[in-house]
Amino acid sequence: MSWVWTDVFCHPLWALSTVILGFVLRSQRRGPWNPRACSVQLKGKTAIVTGANTGIGKFIALDFARRGARVIMACRSESRGSAALQEIRKLSGNANVHLRMLDTSSLGSVRAFAEGILREEKELHILVNNAGVSGLPREVTSDGIEVSFATNHVGPFLLTKLLLDLLKRSAPARIVNISSMNHWKGKVDFSHYKGDNLSYTMDTVYNHTKLHNVLCTNELGRRLQGTGVTANSVHPGVVMTGVMRHYNFLVRFFFNLVGIFFFKSSEEGSFSPIYCAVAQETEGISGKYFDSDCSLVLPAPLARDAALAVKDFEFCERLTSKL
Repeated sequence: MSWVWTDVFCHPLWALSTVILGFVLRSQRRGPWNPRACSVQLKGKTAIVTGANTGIGKFIALDFARRGARVIMACRSESRGSAALQEIRKLSGNANVHLRMLDTSSLGSVRAFAEGILREEKELHILVNNAGVSGLPREVTSDGIEVSFATNHVGPFLLTKLLLDLLKRSAPARIVNISSMNHWKGKVDFSHYKGDNLSYTMDTVYNHTKLHNVLCTNELGRRLQGTGVTANSVHPGVVMTGVMRHYNFLVRFFFNLVGIFFFKSSEEGSFSPIYCAVAQETEGISGKYFDSDCSLVLPAPLARDAALAVKDFEFCERLTSKL
């Protein structure tokens, strides 16, 4: 059961504050927000972007590099990551961009990556959890977690937890979790984490993971109050990226055909995550959800369930502490 009596009182206030903040941010922007028009510099700052070798993540890393940040590209493929690294260094003129191996589907890989960061980095100011998959067939990882849940949610959840103290010591700092408007179609069933009771029709599993992203980000934002670290989730838009590569040929063909006319490019899809990560207008905002227009909006009703968010967060804490 996802609704409790206390939510009847807390949700209207939460919703009202989101609407008010949304109007304030819209009034400050004066038209579509574009990172190239944002003068914020990140010299002396350190940023991590997962899944940074392609698509949205690559453009986020490039933007941070152009702003002078020390950028750590967390990638699963060393060959693709190395190619993207050289391209970003060349386009940005910033040599302080580095590649580290990370597979968010493996909790062992997440822990090894985090250990390296804590050993090598004195500060961390931005963490963008971008890596994700869609359309994978049913598989349970060696950790006993359904592979899409591991990649899209449990791995990023653990990574954030392991780096949280470093982020707090580096405050002000920001955490940006890439979710999707598809979270509106997601459901919460904790047996899903183990790969049980799941339907693998189209993007159904992906939708569930994106709902968990928003729920746990909301709860993380609440827990981080007063620390100087913010956490928000964001929908980058319907974007032409490689996320569809696991679907069959006909689905990919239709997606790409329609996408030519209606979908965003990967660069355009990076705008809203960059907005959350660097814009002065979003400073201090936490536990909220932004859409692809860089607007603060209300997520799905289920994602606004504070009691469910606590339950989900605590479940993930227990799950990752045992593995």
